[in-house]
Amino acid sequence: MSDDLRRLENWAAPLLAKLSSTERRKLNQTLARDLRRSQQQRIATQREPDGTPYAPRKKQQRSKKGRIKRQMFSRLRQARRMRLRSTPDEAAIAFMGRAARIARVHQYGLRDRPGKGQADVRYERRELLGFSVDDLRLIEEKLIQHLTNV
Repeated sequence: MSDDLRRLENWAAPLLAKLSSTERRKLNQTLARDLRRSQQQRIATQREPDGTPYAPRKKQQRSKKGRIKRQMFSRLRQARRMRLRSTPDEAAIAFMGRAARIARVHQYGLRDRPGKGQADVRYERRELLGFSVDDLRLIEEKLIQHLTNV
């Protein structure tokens, strides 16, 4: 994947250098918005960037009977929790606040305490943010589209 990113960077760098800073910022803003939308859709389908499904939830020991009706990360994928930041030189998508802590635990498969007074739990690694092949293709298409309209 890093080879694909490096190839895209080498291809796009000379083209982006010809744009003014305001044009680059506009392009980065539209790219970030489209990438956030694709990340939200991928999280909703519960897929890793390489297309494999997320590790399933562990069976919970609950006093209540019944299944868990809410999908994993249904609140994390909301636009208000996935913030965009774009400058002429970069575009970033990041989780904010408490959502950032929860996302980091799942992104890297860390240990966390699910609630007050409960024991630490090691969570499975579920990559929430990452580039898929479709995302790289989207970046190329948006860049070409932007350059033809300038």
